[in-house]
Amino acid sequence: QLQASGGGLVQAGGSLRLSCAASGRTSSAYVMGWFRQAPGKEREFVATIIWSGGNTNYADSVKGRFTISRDNAKNTVYLQMNSLKPQDTAVYYCAAEAFRTEIPGTYRYWGQGTQVTVSS
Repeated sequence: QLQASGGGLVQAGGSLRLSCAASGRTSSAYVMGWFRQAPGKEREFVATIIWSGGNTNYADSVKGRFTISRDNAKNTVYLQMNSLKPQDTAVYYCAAEAFRTEIPGTYRYWGQGTQVTVSS
């Protein structure tokens, strides 16, 4: 199971931190990812992190503003989002898979999503 939390309403330029707690089978996944889906748009890649080595990967649109990290002891992955923009508004999902990929359709395990709204 994946449990995402931390979304909310924030003004442009503000920050939010999302959390994703993994349990059961997902806690042994190789990679964790964050994705987002805005109204009327397809789900898109945001960032991934490998549980063991901590290697990270980011979408160009969030590089330098978002940071993905993990706490292995808590089986939790975080997404620190700074300098938020109205175009970051979306439902954010965490996902887990056995191999690194940026394609949402290849992930088997998903959290329930948390809404992030950035006002201008």
